[in-house]
Amino acid sequence: MKIIALCLASSALVAPAALAQTTTPAAPPAATPPAAQDDQPAQETVETSTPGAEAMEDIVVVGRHIPDTVRATPQVVSVLSAEDIARTGEGDIAGALQRVTGLSVVGNGFVYVRGLGDRYSSSLLNGSPLPSPEPLRRVVPLDIFPTNVIASSLVQKSYSANYPGEFGGGVINLTTRAVPEKRFLQIGGSVSADTVTTSELGVVYDGGRYDWTGYDSGERTVPGFIKRAGATGASVTSAADLITLSNAPTTLLLQNAQLPANLSGETSFGGSVDVGGVRLGLIGAAGINNGWRTRDAVQQVTDAASGALVRDFRTILTDNRTIVNGLLGFGAEFGDQKIRWTNLYIHDTLKQGRLAKGSTSNIGVLANGIQPFIEQNTNWFERQLIDTQLVGEFKVSDVSLDLRGSYAETQRNSPYERAFTYQYNSAARDYVNNLSGLQNASVNFSELNETLWSGQADLSYRLPVGRPVTVSGGYYYADTDRDSTRYTFRYQLPGGVALNPVAAQQRPDFLLSDSSIQRFGIVLQNTSTALGAAAYDAELTVHAGYGQVEAEVIDGLRANVGVRYEKADERVTTVNGTRNTLLVNDYWLPAATLTWNFASDMQVRAHGSKTIARPQFRELAPQIYQDFESDRQFFGNPLLVDSQLWNAEARYEWFFGRDQRFTLAGFFKKIDNPIEAVAFFPAGTDNLQTGFANAPSAKLYGAEVEVAKKFDLMPIFDTDFFSTRRLLVIANYTYTHSRVSAGNEQVASPLQPTNGAAVFVPSNLIFRDGAPMVGQSDHLVNVQLGIEDSASLSQFTVLLNYASDRVTNRGPVAAGGGTRLPDLIERPGFRLDLVARQGFTIRGVEFEAKAEARNLTGTGYREFQDFGNDLKVDVNRYRLGRVFSLGLSAKL
Repeated sequence: MKIIALCLASSALVAPAALAQTTTPAAPPAATPPAAQDDQPAQETVETSTPGAEAMEDIVVVGRHIPDTVRATPQVVSVLSAEDIARTGEGDIAGALQRVTGLSVVGNGFVYVRGLGDRYSSSLLNGSPLPSPEPLRRVVPLDIFPTNVIASSLVQKSYSANYPGEFGGGVINLTTRAVPEKRFLQIGGSVSADTVTTSELGVVYDGGRYDWTGYDSGERTVPGFIKRAGATGASVTSAADLITLSNAPTTLLLQNAQLPANLSGETSFGGSVDVGGVRLGLIGAAGINNGWRTRDAVQQVTDAASGALVRDFRTILTDNRTIVNGLLGFGAEFGDQKIRWTNLYIHDTLKQGRLAKGSTSNIGVLANGIQPFIEQNTNWFERQLIDTQLVGEFKVSDVSLDLRGSYAETQRNSPYERAFTYQYNSAARDYVNNLSGLQNASVNFSELNETLWSGQADLSYRLPVGRPVTVSGGYYYADTDRDSTRYTFRYQLPGGVALNPVAAQQRPDFLLSDSSIQRFGIVLQNTSTALGAAAYDAELTVHAGYGQVEAEVIDGLRANVGVRYEKADERVTTVNGTRNTLLVNDYWLPAATLTWNFASDMQVRAHGSKTIARPQFRELAPQIYQDFESDRQFFGNPLLVDSQLWNAEARYEWFFGRDQRFTLAGFFKKIDNPIEAVAFFPAGTDNLQTGFANAPSAKLYGAEVEVAKKFDLMPIFDTDFFSTRRLLVIANYTYTHSRVSAGNEQVASPLQPTNGAAVFVPSNLIFRDGAPMVGQSDHLVNVQLGIEDSASLSQFTVLLNYASDRVTNRGPVAAGGGTRLPDLIERPGFRLDLVARQGFTIRGVEFEAKAEARNLTGTGYREFQDFGNDLKVDVNRYRLGRVFSLGLSAKL
């Protein structure tokens, strides 16, 4: 155990599909003064691919200064072009999206729109849905999408009937790069250092020889006898089988006194050729990122209203994350017709070493300050996404047809999740593990597979009438299938007797060595059903149709009115069939938006709609999941029901120059049966877990304001250096307030037994009436200050981000019941980043150098419970380092 102890002691906005690669025609010359035309340079082309009807390009007759993507859609949108994404310097889309007004990123890449959790938003790729490689979510964690494969990211915050009904907060549509205008080849790489992690101490384990690539060498291959035992619920008693399991490479935790720097490399290429009247294009991209992160965390748990601790541990986690991505796309354009075939591959692996030392309420701190327990974990979380899509966008005269089909497959494998608990023995003066009682060793094997087939057809027709009127309709189909297994085993001696004191002092790999297994007769007890469903199947089938009309009512005033009918069957079936879910619902979902373009550079919008949010598979499945980000286990509630939302919004927009704007909006949402994350204590344990429950209702309202302005620097600094440089100021602020309503209504408890009668409790036992919704920050602030050269690539940008406190979990009920403890609160705080980009040419080759400094404020992570009187329990608190990186790319 000295190896283990030494480690711890040493640690210290969406445009219609037809706008892809196009710009909206200018207003008639007679309506545009020449001076105004001269002041407006050409708009930047934003490449998008989304479901829906043909844009009514000539409907706004006075909105000359309004950007094309905003002008072409009647909905409330935010757009991040490729240049916007590059300016933030973020390596993944989740990081770039947190700069958008009203958006925040929570946990491991999950985007919240206006404080609503990820379940209230949907993510699309080229207008088609994606399955999630993460069992804790149905939505996709957006930090797995590198920016080098994305042409644009658009957020639509107001619902329209051509989108799926699960649209509580908004939809995020990512568009991959398609047919390039000319040939190119770009190669780049970067290196970064984290002041908390790089060249500092971490806890690691060997694993396999290819772990640095994110792929297992075969070391973690799950044997057939494990799969058979897991499926049947049997234990493994054969020593001949047990000694074939991987031992030391997946068990022995070591210290690394100098963790390496983070490295990444990427390449992209493309080109096009004209064959007859058809323009054919090819684009490809590939990249790999290998990064490290160490968290030295304080983790405390209380089950008492007094705040008295039942667990107090110091935990070190070292994550080595590797992301490999590839994109291959083919495109064809002939006239107004476009065909796009996109293939995407993302492989995301996190290898984690975990070491914790502390005390519990059963056994407090011993003499001389000795902590009674040491916990050790080694984990391997491997996620993979494969997606292929075919999109056709066709137009003949006044008729437009959009066809989309996609197949996607995701996997999440977590073999050899190993855990050991050693307890201090005063007689032995050492930490021991006798494989009995509180001293234990376990190994878990998890596997998830999910497939998603989807198709959509959208048809629009521009009526031959005096004013522009477009009628559109479509059909949508999606079928998602998931199967998930989690087999858990505990090492023990036959009959549950304790290992002798001498053998119990061995380090983990010796404790489970071949000789120990054979000598003491160690077996693997199957504990899968004791921890929930060992396996479940899930399916969500959606059929939908919609009709929509967009018309110019009077000059400058247009209306978009539609309704969607959506029917869905969602089921989750456990392997033992004792606690299943079947939700069969259908909805009529109306939506209406009025846009009044009352001046050449101003417009207002008014919107109202009804949308829904279905429970996600992980929220329904009564199966334990280990979340590597929160370092907490999650457990589903099979009695959850759908949420329904009524939405309203009013918005004013003023575009006073290219890429310059002022917007002001107010919004309101009423939600029936919102699903909230709820902390609870499993029976007989002091480990805090997260479950889910429907609150009776909630209301959310707020306002957001954004300003973007450019200033010429030449009048201030009268030198040639500043003759083409300008100051860019972008700032946005979102205020959101939400209120959960809870009384004596009966709701399904977040801790449902895996068999037996359902458990319902009064909602005010779980929810505090008037409390904010989970994940909602009252205040979100983003500021960008940049100096840019309009004649060449030269940028320096200061980025400031702030999010106020937000609830992560409803507080658990105290031991003995009856008292609800304070909610768990996360404090994101301020973050200050600097990004510099500089282009230059050497021998005809274009280069780009980039330097970044992240989290200069040194803001750490803190999740806590506030008991008042300055008493706070730190559920999870650790430092986050300042990150410095340098990158260089060449374009041939």
